[in-house]
Formats: sequence, structure tokens, C-alpha cells
Amino acid sequence: MDLGISGRTAVVTGGAGGIGRHTTRLLLEEGAQVVMVDQDKDDLKEALAWLSREAPGLPAPLTVPVDLSTDEAARDLAATVADLAGEVDILVNGAGITGATGPFHEISDDDWVEVLTTNLLSAVRVTRAFLPTLRHGGWGRIVFVNSEDAVQPYDDELPYCASKAGLLSFARGLARSYADEGVLVNSVSPAFIETPMTDAMMDKRSSEMGVSFDEAVESFLDEERPYMELGRRGKPEEVAAVIAFLCSERASFVNGANYRVDSGSVATL
Repeated sequence: MDLGISGRTAVVTGGAGGIGRHTTRLLLEEGAQVVMVDQDKDDLKEALAWLSREAPGLPAPLTVPVDLSTDEAARDLAATVADLAGEVDILVNGAGITGATGPFHEISDDDWVEVLTTNLLSAVRVTRAFLPTLRHGGWGRIVFVNSEDAVQPYDDELPYCASKAGLLSFARGLARSYADEGVLVNSVSPAFIETPMTDAMMDKRSSEMGVSFDEAVESFLDEERPYMELGRRGKPEEVAAVIAFLCSERASFVNGANYRVDSGSVATL
């Protein structure tokens, strides 16, 4: 399907991660120029190598390593992207961490601040930094990579859940602000996708339970995610496909939506 974004410029934060690199690939395949943003230079190099292997012949994305924990860093990123790629039409906010997990009484203020800063405030700052260029062209797309946890919190990862609930509220409110200027804002909420983040969770679970990685995944699905009706982790490309659609001209009447990519995981409406 032609998504109508050939020649558009996209920025993908968290671009070196599983969902980020697959999103980058799809946008490149549709003819967009893509800037991959991530905190770690080595992760970006590895993502470039992956793209070269998995999608030979595609133009390489531009890459910018940056820690988005401050407003100054977000503004510097916008300036750097302007110099490298010109005006931006598409912004995918995908940077995020799981952060501290466990019983609420064992999680410190610093733990909460780390997760809220990375998952919520970095998205606020990056969006604010790129908003002038998104508004300038009369056509723009902002997509937030959220989580099922935004509407179905789990008691052992409350900082993450709260950060994602805040992100969902921010995205829905923002969708009302600039639609008349052609800037559409939407969210994608995956559940338990095959990414380095969930790999780390399952490695920890495997070690704690004294079982194999696959057994840890299976027990997690049975005990913690019983509403994932397909009975497996999702694939990052399955999430990226929805993100790419929301970045496109084909989504010209979609605004303020939250697309669940979760195998039926959320038990309540």
C-alpha cells in the first residue's frame, strides 16, 4: 500500500530498539527520509547494521545519539535535525524504559523520577521542540508509542504504568490542539512485544524462577497476561505496521486515537 509519505521527513526516537528499527524500515520503504534517535551510539550502529542486513538496498537513515533527559537536549536535537534533514513532517515518540519494578513500598522517589522523565517528559520535550516545524508545513503526524499499561495497570510496575497513562492523556489532549493546522496526533499501545526491554524482563524472570527463557515467557503469559488471546509475544514489526499507517496520508481522518496492538490483552474497555 502506498502510504503517501514519499519525500516526507520523519524522526523516530527510541529508534534503535525493536519497534523503532522496524518502524524506521517501513518508513524508509515508503520513501520517507528518517532520522533515528537513540541514547547509545553503539545501539544506533547495531541498528544500522541490522537494517543493512535485513533490508539491503534501502537508503540508510540518519542517526543522532542523544540523551533526552533535559529540555536543552530536546531543543538541541531539533536544531541538529534541521541542519541534517530540514523540516520534519513526522515524529514518532518511541523512547522509553521499564524502570523500577516490584512492590510500591520498595520504589523510591528517584525511581519514579527516572521513569517519568524518560517515558513522559522526554516525549513532551521532544514534541515541543519539533512542533514549530510540524505546524509550518500544514501537514504533520505525531505518534506516541504507549503501552497496554496505560489503561490496565499492574501493581508490580506502577511507575511505568503511571508514565504511560500520563502519556496517553497528553496525546489525546494534544490531538485537539493543532488538528486544524493539519497536525494529527495518535498513540499505539502494544502489549508484551519481542523487544530488548521484554527480553530483559524475561531474563530476570528466568533467573529468579530457575527456568529457561522460553519457560519464563510461557509462565508470564499464563500468569500475568491471560487476556493475550493469541498466546504469544507480539512481533515488533506488527506494532511498526500500525505506527507507519498512523504516520501516513492514509490516516488523514484519524486523530486522538489509541490503537491497541495487544492480542486482546486489555480486559476492560
